[in-house]
Amino acid sequence: MDRGGTGSGGAPLPDRPGPRSLFDAVSAGECSGTAPVTAALPAADPGAPLAARMRPRSFEELVGLDEIVGPESVLRRALDAGRLPSLILWGPPGTGKTTLAHLLAEATGAACETLSAVESGVGELRRVLGLARARRAAGGRLILFVDELHRWSRAQQDAVLPHVESGLITFIGATTENPSFEVNGALLSRCRVVRLRSLPDAGIRVLVERAVADAERGLGAIGVELPADAAEHLVVIAGGDARVALSTLEVAAAALPADRDGRRRLTLQAVEAAASRRAVRHDRAGEQHYDTISAFIKSVRGSDVDAAVLWLARMLEAGEDPLFVARRLVILAAEDVGLADPSALGLAVAAWQAAHFVGMPEGYLPLAEATIYLAAAPKSNSALVAYGAAAEDVRAHPDAAVPLHLRNAVTGLQRAEGYGAGYRYAHDFEGGVASQEYLPPELLGRHYYRPSRRGAEAAIAERLAALRRRLAGSVAAAPAGGAPGRAADGPQPRREGDPAPHRL
Repeated sequence: MDRGGTGSGGAPLPDRPGPRSLFDAVSAGECSGTAPVTAALPAADPGAPLAARMRPRSFEELVGLDEIVGPESVLRRALDAGRLPSLILWGPPGTGKTTLAHLLAEATGAACETLSAVESGVGELRRVLGLARARRAAGGRLILFVDELHRWSRAQQDAVLPHVESGLITFIGATTENPSFEVNGALLSRCRVVRLRSLPDAGIRVLVERAVADAERGLGAIGVELPADAAEHLVVIAGGDARVALSTLEVAAAALPADRDGRRRLTLQAVEAAASRRAVRHDRAGEQHYDTISAFIKSVRGSDVDAAVLWLARMLEAGEDPLFVARRLVILAAEDVGLADPSALGLAVAAWQAAHFVGMPEGYLPLAEATIYLAAAPKSNSALVAYGAAAEDVRAHPDAAVPLHLRNAVTGLQRAEGYGAGYRYAHDFEGGVASQEYLPPELLGRHYYRPSRRGAEAAIAERLAALRRRLAGSVAAAPAGGAPGRAADGPQPRREGDPAPHRL
């Protein structure tokens, strides 16, 4: 699909004098266009939260987004070439998605209409589309910004699709969830996905210092002083979220009375008190859920006990269902520890039952015990590999017949057909092993299970080698007390009074 045309891939920008970058125009507070432009970032209400008041007003004030809007970025080159594609801004909270959307709209000189996916419906969308038609008739353009895009229904996404395709609107959506899961494929294919990461510590530090110093929008007018240790704590607890850092700073400053000289000297203790407990970033259905459980599984598989316990705590502290974690431990025990430590599966099942019986908060104890045991245990995925190889042969030979001597002869007709004829009952032979073929003729000689030499599986490997030699007939099985002269691997006689063997 062409992403540089006037349709869904990009919206032509209005003519503007001079070769200056659009970013330069925004920095100077200018916007060009053929009709009055809706203010992209109106001045924040003085009573608004500090994070809202301190929103960057130009691209120069943005931090941590050089890869996206820097001089050599794809998006900046597109803007300088006169194109703004429809975008989906995807990233964690507090990374600048909304601010970036409004700055891009201002840079184009287009009107910008904002809808909240939580509050808006198809009626609001129709209203915006009407404005877009009027705007286009006057020679201008309209950008539709949808916040919390992942909360828009499929019907709402479908409703906007033809208008993105036709170029009536340039669409910008912001979401904290993976668009691959939350956005219709058709709409996703018509937008460029811009990935925003958690802001770096240096960027958070810049925003905090700017808020302390700014007398117009920030805390400079009330004389806030922030020592280095308190500032560093704000950076740490923010976790890359600018909103968390600025909100905590605002609470700490408001709770601290001014000194005699009118200054508010924050301390580390004041910031810690204002921060309280930061919620762990995790969700139970979105990308964080899958990312964290993936890290947990791979840490156990990789035998990193410490990392495994960390990811376990991350999930449980964030409110993850403990039984979901327990089920993963049972799977890990069978898939990744396997026969290198056969007791691991029993321990994992016991941990699942204990967590279910005890419940939270103490249910973390059996889960932690099982996690540590499995991570430290020797590893083997031989059961997984064996089943996969066997399943591949089943798919390749779906009609492979069960050998006649292994079939169950229930009726006279079946016996006449040779069902069960020549079957050797294993318990009639020394060691409980009878030399005969168990695989279909076209799969003779296949070895699906290939044991490792780790942990308890080393002993299994030695026994298996002997079993396979005997099954192939290379080792004669001596009779266990049969009549003299009986073949070494022949059936043993049943003494009178012995129960008839079950031969199914």
